[in-house]
Amino acid sequence: MVIQEMVLMRFWKACVTALLLLPGAPSLADEGPALNFQDRVSIGEVNRILREKIKQTTEKKTFYFGFDIRADPFEDAQQYVPFLDYLDRATGYDFKLHLTLKNSSIVDDLGTGKVDFAAIGAVSFIQAREKYGVLSLARGVNGSGKTEYQSAIVVSPGSPIRNVAELKGKRFAFGSASSTQGYLIPRIVLKEQGVLLNDLAAYSFMGTHKKCAETVISGVSDACGMQDAMAKAMAGEGLLRVLYMSRYYPSSGIAANKDVAPGVLKKVKRALLGFDPLGRDKEGLYDWQKTEMPNGFKAGGAADYAVLRDWMVRFGILKKTGAPESGKTLE
Repeated sequence: MVIQEMVLMRFWKACVTALLLLPGAPSLADEGPALNFQDRVSIGEVNRILREKIKQTTEKKTFYFGFDIRADPFEDAQQYVPFLDYLDRATGYDFKLHLTLKNSSIVDDLGTGKVDFAAIGAVSFIQAREKYGVLSLARGVNGSGKTEYQSAIVVSPGSPIRNVAELKGKRFAFGSASSTQGYLIPRIVLKEQGVLLNDLAAYSFMGTHKKCAETVISGVSDACGMQDAMAKAMAGEGLLRVLYMSRYYPSSGIAANKDVAPGVLKKVKRALLGFDPLGRDKEGLYDWQKTEMPNGFKAGGAADYAVLRDWMVRFGILKKTGAPESGKTLE
């Protein structure tokens, strides 16, 4: 019996050696489980160890992170790079920042896998969910501890305009056509106050909240719709006057491509929910208080955006179709 076991061990050792000499095969010298040929090794154990080694060499470790542009690409990137350093430490993965090109969109970049994760607003998420089945991991927590935000309608400090209804016949600027705070919510406010796009003398899309505000400051536009935090900050500097603040709607958050491995999704979600930008993880962050998630993140899901989705359908921004099911759920 002892002789048979010795023969069997030599046989399996030869098989394993042959497998490891194949091109691209993992090396047992790498970190990970090792075979001890002094002890008895079953066929199942050999297969398990080999599968583990192959998994270690083929599992994706680098992930790309995109974002909706808020102020300008350079300023936004400065805010997200230190945040990605946090995700590196918290997950053990490598996160790289990806800037969406002018001839593309964050919706397509996230849906087609050019980026694996993205910080996006409700409009971008809803569009990406409809078209590609992307997943919502978490929503940003504002300075008041809410996973909601507002949109501000602003005018110049000396403007004679005193209410939204007086914007009829005036020039209005939006941020981006894909912006929640810069377009969708301002559209809702105008509609609720009896002002349609056709009632405006003119309207334009400036691409970012910052550029939108600049048109009001320079006198090119009479009013604009923009991010609440930025509007309040600029009003505090005397550059603008807040004419109207909208009601609260679900805030921006972090979304993921539906093909990211479930284990990776759970690890990233756990890191997001554990992010403490006001305390433990504050060091190294850059102007994080100016983002739409200054107090970190809380769990969120696609159902949170149902009201905004209905408005998008009403305005013709989104066709009324069922969102594709991803087949994945996150606990």
